[in-house]
Amino acid sequence: MQKLLIKMGKFIEENYKYLIVLFLILFLGLYRLPYNLYVGGGIISLNNRLEIEDEKREKGSFNLTYVTSSRATIPTYLLSYLTGWERENINDSKLDENDNVRDIWKREQLYLQEANDNAIISAYKASGIPFSINKEIIKILYIDKNSVTDMEIGDTILSIDGVEIKEFADIRKTLTNFNVGDEIKTKYLRNDKEYDGYFKVIDMNGEKKAGFYIIKLYDYTIPRKVNLKFSSREGGPSGGFMTSLAIYTRLTGNDLTKGDKIVGTGTIDNNGNIGEIGGITYKVTGAYHGKADVFLVPSANYDEAVKFAKEKNYKLNIVKVDTLEEAIKYLESR
Repeated sequence: MQKLLIKMGKFIEENYKYLIVLFLILFLGLYRLPYNLYVGGGIISLNNRLEIEDEKREKGSFNLTYVTSSRATIPTYLLSYLTGWERENINDSKLDENDNVRDIWKREQLYLQEANDNAIISAYKASGIPFSINKEIIKILYIDKNSVTDMEIGDTILSIDGVEIKEFADIRKTLTNFNVGDEIKTKYLRNDKEYDGYFKVIDMNGEKKAGFYIIKLYDYTIPRKVNLKFSSREGGPSGGFMTSLAIYTRLTGNDLTKGDKIVGTGTIDNNGNIGEIGGITYKVTGAYHGKADVFLVPSANYDEAVKFAKEKNYKLNIVKVDTLEEAIKYLESR
């Protein structure tokens, strides 16, 4: 053991300069700065991510756009000034200080579930095929830092003070019967198991609040099963619009692609309204490099998308849309 220590000491003495350089390289490459970097985008085809009973597949393709983000290291942070990558100080972000990686990702998965539900419902409405919405599923999306509760992000609220919760308005009605500081009993579902819980009414800007924010998913009955296959690493709401277009095409057999590569981005609600998204410049880049024949964007993002495409000299057919119906009519009229 002593001989080994002597050899190690001699090795360090003879190579300490190289070891210092190696340590510095590892430090620079591994030390994470308090910044998120948005480093580019691409497209994802929905062709093999969607299955519908008795479907007729399109000749072309519907494609989602995405943005890649990563935590900055010293080299990548410095490189961002040369590449134009967007930097976001995590201390300036809208995320609550109590958020952790698990909570953030659970929230992104909830957004994806909401987008998929809205995509299916809006596509069925546009197709005219009868279906039914059985009930709303109320889940916790975000918990305020001042909240006092044993519930967590992703829990399904079943009842509050013994009253079944069928929609968000039920929570508001229940709160009117209590005062700030009162503890209210709840029943909630977590991982398919029912629990008894509670929360305390808190004061937020002079109003009585539960201290959590919810998201609405849906229990529905559709005549032809829709299977959407997204990986566990994917989340967020911005693919809802294109997913709805793809579902509509396969439900109706009306091939809106006409053999082309249709790329797009945008949120969607269950009435087919298309909403604004973030990171549009990266998604323009993804659509361009993905050789899109058409790039559909929400009206709110259109001007920025066109301006960026001109600055980069991207030849890209960018089309603004406000609703699923508008998108269908445009693609049919080409």
